[in-house]
Amino acid sequence: MPGIENETPLPSASAEDGAVPSEWKAAAEALRHGPRGALLVSGIATALLFVGWLAFYFLLFIPRGPIG
Repeated sequence: MPGIENETPLPSASAEDGAVPSEWKAAAEALRHGPRGALLVSGIATALLFVGWLAFYFLLFIPRGPIG
């Protein structure tokens, strides 16, 4: 395949010999606490959606009165 000979091979390191690259250690440290940012963004989006729904309910549907 063209282009494969130009790629650099991954280092053959195992966790036992302590030769884990520093980038892998940094990635493991970042992932240790879970997806906090994603949960925060999804929580804010859900809260805004709920507040918008309440605004429609109380400002649009309630003032019109019951159907019929």
